[in-house]
Amino acid sequence: MELGAASAELDITVRENTLLVTGKAQKEDENGGGTLHRGIAPRTFERRFSLADQMKVTGASLDNGLLYIDVVREVPEAAKLRTIKIGTMVATVEPQVTEQKAA
Repeated sequence: MELGAASAELDITVRENTLLVTGKAQKEDENGGGTLHRGIAPRTFERRFSLADQMKVTGASLDNGLLYIDVVREVPEAAKLRTIKIGTMVATVEPQVTEQKAA
């Protein structure tokens, strides 16, 4: 019993910020098929996914007819969150003291 699609039937491409997954149904022999019942008919399909600017596709795998696509978020150093310490100001000017005259 075959589950899902085979890797030869699938194509994964990335162009700009779009991930495109396409599937092509292969023709089966009408006479020699050993399948008694096929619940989902094999059809050609195309699915597009929009990727953010920092997203990168690193790989894909097929396990029991399920397609897994590995996507990693790569944030450049300039765009990473930075913590800035808050310091105290040291007074360099001495305070002025005014004398009061007696009335």
